[in-house]
Amino acid sequence: SFAGQSNKWNTAQDAAPVVAAIAQHKDLRVLDLENNTLGPEAAKVIGDALASHPEFERAHFKDLFTGRLKTEIPLALKELFSGIIRAGAKLLELDLSDNALGPVGVEGMVDFMCSPSCYSLQELRLNNNGLGITGGTMLARALEKLLDNSQRDGHPWKLKVFVAGRNRLEKVGAKVYAPIFERLGSLEELAMPQNGIFHEGIAALAAALSHNPHLRILNLNDNTFTVKGARAMAKHLPSMQELQVINFGDCLLKSSGATALAKALMTEHFKLEELYLDGNELTVEGGLSVVEAIQNKPMLKVLMLDDNMFGEEGRETIEALLTDVGKLYALQSLENNIEPDSDDDDEDSQAQDSSSSDDSDSDDSDDSQADTDDTSDAAADNDDDDDGVLIVAHIDAPEPQIIEELDCTITVGPFTSIPSKAAEYALDPTAERLLGLPVAERTAAAFTAATTADGSSTADQQIERLVQLLSDTAVLANTTDQELSAAAAHSMCAVAEAVMTVAAQHQLVSFTTNTILVHLGLVKCEDKTFTRTQQQRRLLAKCLTALVQQQFFPRDAVSTLLYFLSRPSQSLDAHPQEKKLLLEALQSC
Repeated sequence: SFAGQSNKWNTAQDAAPVVAAIAQHKDLRVLDLENNTLGPEAAKVIGDALASHPEFERAHFKDLFTGRLKTEIPLALKELFSGIIRAGAKLLELDLSDNALGPVGVEGMVDFMCSPSCYSLQELRLNNNGLGITGGTMLARALEKLLDNSQRDGHPWKLKVFVAGRNRLEKVGAKVYAPIFERLGSLEELAMPQNGIFHEGIAALAAALSHNPHLRILNLNDNTFTVKGARAMAKHLPSMQELQVINFGDCLLKSSGATALAKALMTEHFKLEELYLDGNELTVEGGLSVVEAIQNKPMLKVLMLDDNMFGEEGRETIEALLTDVGKLYALQSLENNIEPDSDDDDEDSQAQDSSSSDDSDSDDSDDSQADTDDTSDAAADNDDDDDGVLIVAHIDAPEPQIIEELDCTITVGPFTSIPSKAAEYALDPTAERLLGLPVAERTAAAFTAATTADGSSTADQQIERLVQLLSDTAVLANTTDQELSAAAAHSMCAVAEAVMTVAAQHQLVSFTTNTILVHLGLVKCEDKTFTRTQQQRRLLAKCLTALVQQQFFPRDAVSTLLYFLSRPSQSLDAHPQEKKLLLEALQSC
């Protein structure tokens, strides 16, 4: 090793000590030339010396061309690689990091990279080489040829580690490398941080990596996922069950993106040791979804959530929940946690995703940067003028009377019951169908089965349907009809039991709590078409008070609800009595 000696090897004479050391080692496996500077003439004699070592395996040529002209670098590389090829060496590792290669430098690599000496290559480290799209594409073409040649010769290339951070590859580069990664299927570590990759490139990488089932380390730090990129990655994460380290810090995930990733990690990924989601503008909603996702990870050592927007109360809530699930030890410092912007709209990046063009990186940049407030709380609540009238289906019955008093709409019968099953009521939750439900159909099991009747629902979709059904049933409970009121009360308890059972079984308590908060108007919904009237929110709050008193909700759900109810909210502050009673019920748990 000559690492760190700051030698200037210009001539053959300058390189004589290196040549002598190579000659003296009869079993030369590793040569470390890091942090020296090498010219073409010196490189030639070193390459000639390497030509005598077919056993050579690891070339550590990091930071080797400081102060060299662009034209010198490819010449020096060709001399070094020529010696390795002539030796017939089978390289295992090549590290050229921290060399200003650029496209010109890559010219000195391409012939070597598709030679038999690289058929055995397991680790390729090209961090901070300034490749750019052009240089990255040139190298990718050489690697494609390496794959072809190695397969043709019966020695298929099985790369394990690919590191190419800080190379300005952008989405074009990501899409060029994705097919290579897919063909390899052998990657165990991929690190491509700080490459300016936008969601389209992230999607291409995610799809390719799903063909690498042994992937252990995935580092895409400081690229621009946005919600669309996060969802693309979440789609393919289930195929990467060996992951130990995930670094998606500084990727503009926002809470929606983090929630999508959390749902993908929720039920498996038991080997996960480190999760980095710092600097992603997460609000407490996103943080809580992450907490739920990691609670069943027995190997977890590091959880990085710093530099997000939890605020002091949100930080305390997250720390409390981590304490409850026994994972507080993994949480790294939150010293850069900031207060959430009351005008911040977590869904702006999602709206941006859906409307932006994928034709250029500049379009993608707009996708990630144009954070507007098109969907503010006011928009979420612009249905406040809705009179909240409950439209009740009826057959051969008088028109229901609508009595409005202080935004407290009450639907009064008479009603004609319609014999129904739980599945029918779930699809059309009317007073008539609820009254027509036999007792056996008003159970948690019946409502659980009813919301999976099509057989294609995922657990989170089932939870969304059950919470919707709970909210609709809460509206029916607001009646002067005693029989309907009793049926609704019984059914609300059964639906609540169903939703929390599904949540517990699939470890989706945080998702369930978030869904309830959406219906209360305390958290924005990803679905921009989703609306709730003030009346529906008020009656759901009243329903939740009764359910909390009956201890339907686990401690972490209670803590989350308490946090959001304690904050000022346009949607529930309009109903101070219901909010007060729900807060008191939560605080008494």
